[in-house]
Amino acid sequence: MPESPEVDALAGFVRDRATGRVIRDVELEEFRALKTRDRPPDELRGHTVTGARRFGKHVAIDTAEPGGGGPSLLIGFGRAGWARWSERGDPGPDGALPVIVRVRFEDGAELALTDAGDWLSLNVSVTDDPTREPSVAKLGPDPLSADFTREAFDGIAGRRRKQLKALLQEQETLAGIGNAYSDEILHAAKLSPVVHASALTEEERARLHATIRDVLGAAFDARRGVPIDRQKAEKVASMRVHGRTGEACPVCGDTVRDVPGSKGGAQYCPTCQTGGVPLG
Repeated sequence: MPESPEVDALAGFVRDRATGRVIRDVELEEFRALKTRDRPPDELRGHTVTGARRFGKHVAIDTAEPGGGGPSLLIGFGRAGWARWSERGDPGPDGALPVIVRVRFEDGAELALTDAGDWLSLNVSVTDDPTREPSVAKLGPDPLSADFTREAFDGIAGRRRKQLKALLQEQETLAGIGNAYSDEILHAAKLSPVVHASALTEEERARLHATIRDVLGAAFDARRGVPIDRQKAEKVASMRVHGRTGEACPVCGDTVRDVPGSKGGAQYCPTCQTGGVPLG
């Protein structure tokens, strides 16, 4: 699952590669991906890309037509969406993932939006204001923004009887954190994934708030400039507990275990996070 550090790097890549290029067409390989049925992608033909912005795990590709502004293509990457870039004449990639949407440029370059999931999660919208689209409008604060203050986090965590793992992944609460980084944040903060947010002490809330910013800030720095076809591999390699079931914790040496009920999708360290007692 792409999360905010990878999506931010992708937005930067699109800004660098696509800004100033003219869109020839946007082709839907899977019509279900379009969420704005009254705004067809044809609206983007002939428009020049002016930039790209990130909203949580979404990217908006902004455009302008000659003599005025234009709509944006808002991309939601969901659980398994990603992107592939090619210039005119580039060979097709081996073992390519299914392409859901193709953004073709007049000079022959192409941005292909892919989805590796068993069910379609990638989606696109054509919109005059991405911030008004439901998927963006409902987002909570970005953890690296000035809005994510300690006081704001206290207001979020202090009243929620929800397990920390689930709370961190709730996009309406915090934008951009998914399964992998929630594991990494909780491990670094030495907190159990199943404890309720409202049960945290003041010191634990302060530690978690700082750790969220530290872990994501380091990930943003590490992902920046990495080619988009290497983003997933770099992310996987950086994980300390997520996806490391059965391996030794790099902090204490205990065995990393699966969070019960996660079907192997989430991990934690008993010594670092649950007082040495494995979750039942």
